[in-house]
Amino acid sequence: MNAAFEPFFLFGDASSTMLTLLVFLATATVAFSIMAWMRINGEVKRRAAGIKLDSGPDAGGIRGSGVKAAQRLLEYTTRHYSSADTKDMKVLRRRLVLAGVFDPRAVGYFFVGRTGLAVGIALAMFFLAPMGQGSSFWLFIGVGGIAGYLGPSLYLDKRIKKRKIEYRSGFPDFMDLMVVCADAGLAMEAALDRVGRELSDSYPALAANLHMANLEIRAGRTLTDALDHLADRLALDEARSFATLIQQSNELGSSITEALRVYSDDMRHKRLSRAEEKAYALPAKLSVPMMLCIFPVIFIVILLPVIVRLTVGSF
Repeated sequence: MNAAFEPFFLFGDASSTMLTLLVFLATATVAFSIMAWMRINGEVKRRAAGIKLDSGPDAGGIRGSGVKAAQRLLEYTTRHYSSADTKDMKVLRRRLVLAGVFDPRAVGYFFVGRTGLAVGIALAMFFLAPMGQGSSFWLFIGVGGIAGYLGPSLYLDKRIKKRKIEYRSGFPDFMDLMVVCADAGLAMEAALDRVGRELSDSYPALAANLHMANLEIRAGRTLTDALDHLADRLALDEARSFATLIQQSNELGSSITEALRVYSDDMRHKRLSRAEEKAYALPAKLSVPMMLCIFPVIFIVILLPVIVRLTVGSF
């Protein structure tokens, strides 16, 4: 038997070799056991995750019923307001588009959020306001409800204003890049796609609108219509003038590159004029803080020693 295992004992005696073999077998057994346990555990977790997903919004219980009720409420509100075609609904949809909200259910979310905020803040004021103060107590509740009712509209106005500032700041750069792409020989559709990708880091909102214009062109809409819709989403006079410029260049057969270069220079001059206008208006805006904060301190520093000397000299 020793002769049979003699090839395994070349690097030591029989006892040390057997001990090494037993340690190897034990280590391998433990390793394979851990691997099998991890595999079974992972399979169980995957099945549990699948069961959890299946039992999410459609499952029973209080939480599932609440989610179903919220979904039904949103669906009903969206269906009700999407069918309305009044002037107020058109204005609201336009405001949502200008704010960058393109979800078709956005109108329903807006009304549900406004009602929920009004009721929620009014209830919070009912429980948090000091009781027993008569009319002031109900005044707190009324102010809370009005604040919750007007909150979403004020948020939309703030978001629209922020995006307009970004559009107005990025449009001259957009025109400069369009001139570069036109000089390089790119078509207008390819130039819009390229410029949109270049502006995605500096002006993400403008780049998103340019990407939507490219998608409209790929879907079969003409370049003029896509640029008109882009101007409507941006709500800038510069964008409308750009769409008109491209349309007239196509109709008259003139050079789009030269027209873009002239229009780009005009955009650059307009941006410089806006910067100079803000610089010229700065002294007038600083006069009020200086009168309220700086001049009183200067007067105190100048007149205080005189007042102290007069006071001390009188004694």
